[in-house]
Amino acid sequence: MIVTVTANPALDKTVEIKELLPGELNRVQSVFVDAAGKGVNVSKTIAALGGKSTATGFIGGAGGDVIEKALEKAGIDFSFIHVAGETRTNLKVIDRGSRMTEINEPGILATSEEARQLEEKLEKLSKPGVTVVIAGSLCRGVEPDYYARLVRAVHSGGGRAFLDADGEAFRLALLEKPDFIKPNTFEIMQYFGATGDLSLIDLKGLCMRLVSQGVSRFALSMGKEGAMFINGNEALFAPGLKVDAHSSAGAGDSMTAAIAHADDSGLSWREACILAMATSAGSVTTKGTKPPSRELVESLKAQVKLEEV
Repeated sequence: MIVTVTANPALDKTVEIKELLPGELNRVQSVFVDAAGKGVNVSKTIAALGGKSTATGFIGGAGGDVIEKALEKAGIDFSFIHVAGETRTNLKVIDRGSRMTEINEPGILATSEEARQLEEKLEKLSKPGVTVVIAGSLCRGVEPDYYARLVRAVHSGGGRAFLDADGEAFRLALLEKPDFIKPNTFEIMQYFGATGDLSLIDLKGLCMRLVSQGVSRFALSMGKEGAMFINGNEALFAPGLKVDAHSSAGAGDSMTAAIAHADDSGLSWREACILAMATSAGSVTTKGTKPPSRELVESLKAQVKLEEV
């Protein structure tokens, strides 16, 4: 069983234009609206891969109703905590060359009581064999250590905690030793205060420092360059796949979803890494934050190469 947690869900409104001209009239060529937020994106991708999950977190307002209806239509179970206020809308502007400009709203506010309710919900859901994916930004009203508290709740129930966060929330949650994390290059460099252009060996060194801190399994996403997958002292690098990229939105979420789905399906670590690369590459070919089709993912798996670092 997989549970996804989105503390700050969103409606992602993606507009396509020829060229972004600040201070001038910009005419939209096409527009897409998707139910989103990292955890929601993970649930959507798991469904596309043929798996099942339950989406939870905080949600509110008319935007929240739209998200729940979209999940229902996709056959995805959900059990959100409804709060006052309106679920945010995030604007993503894509111009020529697939360059994306993002304008994200701050999102809803959760009270201390609502925050406690989600902790209790996760502890009850987190039986042995259950994977809980905690992903995305924190909503207003909760402290920076909230994801650390959620990881602790998952472990208290006997479940596995997967984490995809950044900044202070990421740093504090690492103290609870989540079972899997998915930082990107910027996030891991920020965490360790590293600067400059780092080689694969340099990045592996940073990853091994995380392993020494008790986080033994994770994926380091590196954009179009590929990804590094860590399992204890083993480091595997997968070069980026050559695809017709349309939008990078949701690519990291697709990688997290694939690892969670592979783990839940009993696949080996190498099989999980291959699925993660193919799913992430497939996601950049879609418009908006839609997941790739299962057929596309299967066709891309043959292109994935894993190299020891």
